[in-house]
Amino acid sequence: MKYVGLQTQIWRNNINSLILLILFPVVLYALFWLFVYFTSGNSEYDPVDTANTSFIYMFPWITVGVAIWFLVAWLSHTSMINKATGSRPLERKENKRVYNLVENLCITSGMKMPKVNVIEDDSLNAFASGISQGNYTVSVSRGMINKLDDQELEGVIAHELTHIRNRDVRLLIVSIIFVGIFAFLAEM
Repeated sequence: MKYVGLQTQIWRNNINSLILLILFPVVLYALFWLFVYFTSGNSEYDPVDTANTSFIYMFPWITVGVAIWFLVAWLSHTSMINKATGSRPLERKENKRVYNLVENLCITSGMKMPKVNVIEDDSLNAFASGISQGNYTVSVSRGMINKLDDQELEGVIAHELTHIRNRDVRLLIVSIIFVGIFAFLAEM
């Protein structure tokens, strides 16, 4: 297996995020065109002409919808994730153990300290989230905090910090936003 360095992995994740951002509107345009094409088969007009005409008319509206969705996702992805998981900020005075583990790992690796959240749940779960340096977050469940010793918990937190450092979380957030859009459209 070929060795891939950290900077190469970060570059690949950035490129993949950009490709997803570009392909998403293209997929929506194609889906709209196909929808019009297949639903206009019984009309007296050529389905290709009908699909092209409808596509040209709806192109700006689809573009505006995609832009609004991107803006909403960019501005509120953190609050959406926190509400979906029930996570809340963990203050140092509330749990020095977890906060110190995260802080020590960040100091050791030369990273800026992300926000630390706790999920009030007995499951063993942890995840990293965020798009930029200002909103990176490591969330750990109460069950994990209570059941794991310091060395095990430090390993889990180090794993999540690696996702932040490699910018995997950005690619994950972009992917989740698109899945949410397609789920929303499917519900409609």
